[in-house]
Amino acid sequence: MSGRIERTETTARPVRLGKGERIADWADGRLGINTLAKSQMRKIFPDHWSFMFGEICLYSFIILILTGTYLTLFFDPSMTEVTYDGSYVPLKGILMTRAYESTVDISMEVRGGLLIRQIHHWAALVFVAGMLVHMMRVFFTGAFRKPRELNWTFGWTLLFLGIITGLTGYSLPDDMLSGTGIRFAQGAILATPVIGTYLSFFLFGGEFPGDDIIPRLYPIHILLLPGIMLGLVVVHLILVFYHKHTQFAGPGKTEKNVVGAPLLPVYIAKAGGFFFLVFGVLAIMGGLATINPVWLMGPYRPDLVSTGAQPDWYLGFSEGLIRVMPGWEINAWGHTLNLGVFIPFALFPLILLAIGVYPFIESWVKGDRREHHIADRPRNAPVRTGLGVAWLALFGVLMVGGGNDLWVTHFHLSINAVTWFVRIGAFVVPALAFIVTHRICLGLQSRDHEKVLHGRETGTIRRLPHGEYVEIHERLPQAELYRLTAHEQPRPYEIGPVVDANGVTRKVRASERIRARLARAMYGPKAQVPKATPEEYLAVRRGEGDHH
Repeated sequence: MSGRIERTETTARPVRLGKGERIADWADGRLGINTLAKSQMRKIFPDHWSFMFGEICLYSFIILILTGTYLTLFFDPSMTEVTYDGSYVPLKGILMTRAYESTVDISMEVRGGLLIRQIHHWAALVFVAGMLVHMMRVFFTGAFRKPRELNWTFGWTLLFLGIITGLTGYSLPDDMLSGTGIRFAQGAILATPVIGTYLSFFLFGGEFPGDDIIPRLYPIHILLLPGIMLGLVVVHLILVFYHKHTQFAGPGKTEKNVVGAPLLPVYIAKAGGFFFLVFGVLAIMGGLATINPVWLMGPYRPDLVSTGAQPDWYLGFSEGLIRVMPGWEINAWGHTLNLGVFIPFALFPLILLAIGVYPFIESWVKGDRREHHIADRPRNAPVRTGLGVAWLALFGVLMVGGGNDLWVTHFHLSINAVTWFVRIGAFVVPALAFIVTHRICLGLQSRDHEKVLHGRETGTIRRLPHGEYVEIHERLPQAELYRLTAHEQPRPYEIGPVVDANGVTRKVRASERIRARLARAMYGPKAQVPKATPEEYLAVRRGEGDHH
């Protein structure tokens, strides 16, 4: 038998180390793995269903890398024109680019190629959707507050890069749909003042469609953007590990601890099972739900466009901006500025930027420099929640605009009616969504206030001796009382007296006035319902009489 023999100090009996133990001992002596494992493998992670959205993003990204690596073995990013002579009979004899031909070959001739293609595409859609939902969870619960502002920025950058990566990815097959998308992007680039023409010629290698766009998009899609995203994902996870996970308020949960399950073995086992669950669902979707059937759309031709051409869902709102924008133009000094394209093209990143910079605006308005590890309930931050819902409402309205032709053909509507609905709704619907959400949050806060003071309604009616009928209320357990009252209600920032005791007028900067107004709107009396105090609770308990 092989193996190193050591003697212990107490028994002096030989102890035979296994091969795995010898490898671990060798690695620990050079890398300090044992020390690191002891400190980190028992790290605690809180348990809540909403935390799974981040894991869905991570697992979808891993699946994208795996399936994308397989597809690169067979895809040819060339715009060289060839005559198709493959196994798909309806396309035989048709002139197409080598990029399109190799995509059809992957779908028709490569073993498992179509399945991998569809898993890859579905994973891309789920990846971006997961990032959006994950960011909304972080936004609505206030998990972006100190010390996680930088991690929020990394997550927002990942969302933006994910959208751009998706655009470059579905443009590669050079079919009718993806070619229409590239034409859309080229038109938006041309609308850029002064440098639009130069940018277009640089990217496309000449007049549209040029000969270089697919070969240039290919390394950007498979190397540059995924490499940046992989680095951001690693840094994002390191910061999550370092800062620890947020948790919802509850007994024993404070800003200085984490209540949950250890990383090893509980969390690792759950995470592993969830990864295969996500992979399995995506595999089922890839096997049963057809997506992007390029062989039906045919190769791209600049003089053709198909009705019902829609981008992937995450670009629907940018498409909606373009479709409903009036065709305004400014002609001056021999140049034309196409506002009907340039304004939506500029608004596309600005709408995303609004959600990206919000944490820094809230931190400035609130003036809070403390660390926060307890997540908010959305109802306890009515203005923030209302703004988030308004942003999503705008997203939804513009999605309708992006698919206006499908709404018209499927529901037999007027294209003008849909267009004007989106134009007006882009301003009205977000405002209504904010007002309704704000009122709902205040109503939920009022209900929590009543539950804390009077308990939970039981549905049991009792008649008192003097004839009055009352409903019996059940007192809430201490854990529930703590959960409903653990949140903070900050006082809004105030400028203070402008004139001091000596009658000297103090100069107030415009930024201070703006901050004070925003603070009153976000944290003033109309923005929150005061939570129940211990004094109110005790007073109600003493005066309840026969109500219990």
